[in-house]
Amino acid sequence: MIIYYDIGGIFLDINKLINKLKTKIPEPMGIHNKYSTLIPLIEIDGNWEILFESRAKTLRKQPGEISLPGGRVEDGESFKEAAIRETLEELRISKEHLNYIGELNYLISYANILIHCFVGKINGITLDKIHPNPDEVDHLFTVPLNFFIENPPKKYYLDLKLVENNNFPYNLIPNGREYKWSTGSHSILFYKYEDKIIWGYTAKIMEDFVKILENLEIYPSL
Repeated sequence: MIIYYDIGGIFLDINKLINKLKTKIPEPMGIHNKYSTLIPLIEIDGNWEILFESRAKTLRKQPGEISLPGGRVEDGESFKEAAIRETLEELRISKEHLNYIGELNYLISYANILIHCFVGKINGITLDKIHPNPDEVDHLFTVPLNFFIENPPKKYYLDLKLVENNNFPYNLIPNGREYKWSTGSHSILFYKYEDKIIWGYTAKIMEDFVKILENLEIYPSL
């Protein structure tokens, strides 16, 4: 039996709504900037290390900063597909040299940016044979996985403040300009390895990865 509900003159087939919600995968609201990144594991002399990029100094955003391979998710592309594509493009390696392992927790930034994080293993090619795309990457370097396990990041906080503007309809909300907006703070993490500073979202992703490793109780060797 089909049951219809009249909503403002529109008839709703409640069974279609039930079926729709059964298969819907929840997504965060209001997110338009979607990115993917990947942690590349590489074995060097019997030890597992993380492969990092120093971003090209000619890039418009975050030139010279340390990052993991990754970028914007293109139309019709899954987060996993974007992470793999960006890694292959930036490192300029073939698909046979990247073994996908799995997905980590995802990150939603204070600026409404959604970042899905993945892990992969570089195999069949040594670090000295990887020549990254110079338009995106200045140089590559590795950090032993044990460094992150043995050295938790330093954590700092910045307050998030609401900046008023005259275009907002204050007359439509209780108390107008005196409305008590919620406030918060933004945590920023830092790892210092030799002369390298790994911070921000990259550091947050690494901290989350280490927590997963701790739960496995299998390190220092993977």
